[in-house]
Amino acid sequence: MEFDAVLIAPRRAQSVAQGFWHNRTINDDLDACVANCPDKLALTAVQAESGTVTRFTYRELAAMADRVAVGLARLGVGRNDIVACQLPNWWQFTVTYLACSRIGAVMNPLMHIFRERELSFMLKHGEAKVLIVPKLFRGFDYEAMVTALQPSLPDLQHIVVVNGEGNNSFEALLSGPAWELSGEADAILSTDRPGPDDVTQLIYTSGTTGEPKGVMHTANTVMANIIPYAQRLHLGERDVVLMASPMAHQTGFMYGLMMPIMLKASAVLLDIWEPLKAIDLIRTESATFTMASTPFLTDLAKNVADSGKTVPTLATFLCAGAPIPGPLVEQARAVLGTKIVSAWGMTENGAVTLIKLDDDDERAFTTDGCPLPGVELKVIDVDGASLPPGQPGRLLLRACSNFGGYLKRPQWNATDAEGWFDTGDLASIDERGYVRITGRSKDVIIRGGENIPVVEIEALLYRHPAIAMAAIVAYPDERLGERACAVVVPQAGQSIDLPSIVEFMKSQKVAVQYIPERLIVRDAMPSTPSGKIQKFKLREMLRDGTA
Repeated sequence: MEFDAVLIAPRRAQSVAQGFWHNRTINDDLDACVANCPDKLALTAVQAESGTVTRFTYRELAAMADRVAVGLARLGVGRNDIVACQLPNWWQFTVTYLACSRIGAVMNPLMHIFRERELSFMLKHGEAKVLIVPKLFRGFDYEAMVTALQPSLPDLQHIVVVNGEGNNSFEALLSGPAWELSGEADAILSTDRPGPDDVTQLIYTSGTTGEPKGVMHTANTVMANIIPYAQRLHLGERDVVLMASPMAHQTGFMYGLMMPIMLKASAVLLDIWEPLKAIDLIRTESATFTMASTPFLTDLAKNVADSGKTVPTLATFLCAGAPIPGPLVEQARAVLGTKIVSAWGMTENGAVTLIKLDDDDERAFTTDGCPLPGVELKVIDVDGASLPPGQPGRLLLRACSNFGGYLKRPQWNATDAEGWFDTGDLASIDERGYVRITGRSKDVIIRGGENIPVVEIEALLYRHPAIAMAAIVAYPDERLGERACAVVVPQAGQSIDLPSIVEFMKSQKVAVQYIPERLIVRDAMPSTPSGKIQKFKLREMLRDGTA
């Protein structure tokens, strides 16, 4: 794969000189863990459905990473090759990334909710050479799905199946044989280690362009975020990080996979969010920190209150992905005894703003925090002029953690010659530098922290034979923050209902979480004179109950 991470070189010298880029990779940190704390518990991975618990010390984790790295090399994976990984929070996910880093390959994490439609684009666009999937997860057969897709993916040479039964199993190809002891291991493991400016991660994000965008990150860009993030939260080697947010999102990847290794801390992975299971893990593993979206905090506080099981070790819960209601912060503080930290970020940057541990609790629900070191923010009006404190406008940022660009789509990089990146969000900044996200200029719905690609879903609705016009808009939800509502105008003489839309979307192999959960049928759409649908009016109608 030829990467076009054009946003890296122009800011390298300044980022290094300012001390924001550390010229390290995850290999350096894993090696340091093996040298300094080889027998410390590094990783505990829990599978909720089976109850299986797998543990690795740092010595064992590094040995398995080396083993899988040699196994990948034997499959023909080399420097800058893409290894796609559609796994839940299993230990194989962590090990696969570490193994890729050993040989200069690039990890492409894929959400386990993705189905044929999303995968076919991402795997083809990213030119994945290897795809790693579970055989079964939550009753779905991933092997059958991706095997059917493979003939349409010319670059995909190998499908590797965790818990598979054939010769293509993860166990047979990668984690079983002691490849690291073979004669070829030393040469493989010492030849192609990546540099800090090489692309280490390709991760897709949904936007308003009608197709997912492949975000490229290097070790320098992600570590430039993780280090100040951990410092602001006072995290260190004594911490135990519980991660139930998917590692195929930046939340899980950066702060559940990478950060514990960088800190010489311990990670606990949970593959399915079950609040009572999470409570038990916090108690048994002495978890001190977690990060997740608002629904996770709601569930945790409610179940602690209902069960009477306290979580005294959980010092901090960082909540991002949707605004945190004030009553929830108050309830969680009282029930959990935990500091609730609000934050805002993007796949392209990681966490950009978060409140400080000594901030008043009110700031967790009235702001989205203040910038991390290495981040500059400004709010501008429609003409590009900077706005004074308190005035909402378009939010731009310039950050040491800004991504390297969108793969094969540099025209979408939204970064000017001075390094300012247009977030696509609307915000205001108060006198103290704290940000409040007030809206999104990009047309995305965030359902429980998961971005719904509105343009793509609308395009599918227009394929329905009974629909003449369609729009997807958000409506508020107490638990998930937002859900998707389809507003449609039927074809003349046709009728439409929500079950038929759900059935149609499923036939299009769309992720279930992307399917609209409410339907409004109208005779006409509010529109501009040019015919553009006025979505703000639809949102107002939903809010007022007049839709």
